[in-house]
Amino acid sequence: MMRTKIYAIIGMTILGLGFACSSMAGAEKEKAAVAAAKLWLALIDDDQYGESWETAAAYFKSAITKDKWQQTLTAVRKPLGKLVSRELSSKTYMQSLPGAPDGEYVVIQFATSFENKKSATETVTPVLDSDGIWRVSGYYIK
Repeated sequence: MMRTKIYAIIGMTILGLGFACSSMAGAEKEKAAVAAAKLWLALIDDDQYGESWETAAAYFKSAITKDKWQQTLTAVRKPLGKLVSRELSSKTYMQSLPGAPDGEYVVIQFATSFENKKSATETVTPVLDSDGIWRVSGYYIK
């Protein structure tokens, strides 16, 4: 009876450690994805739209041409003016997203303020690309 309790406690401890390691791994992935998203957003903030396309994920580049991406950002982002502030609001590690192939994604939201739009939400979705590098696969401003 005592031996069974000890095994149960050891088993629960091992199971708990497994969950802790899993969430730590997810937290590290989120941290790396946020860093990649911030670098990518800096390109857009500096009007380097073509470079942002060049450094995006393969999935992103297959969905939109470089020329179309530059035209879209010029039409959508330019009128907002210069970046005033950007604060991380949320980050969520996911392995499946609607309309996208399964993979490792982090959906990141920033509370952002621009010269001509005081309150906006930017959603940036990096994916762990096939070469093991986090690259942006989606971007949306609301």
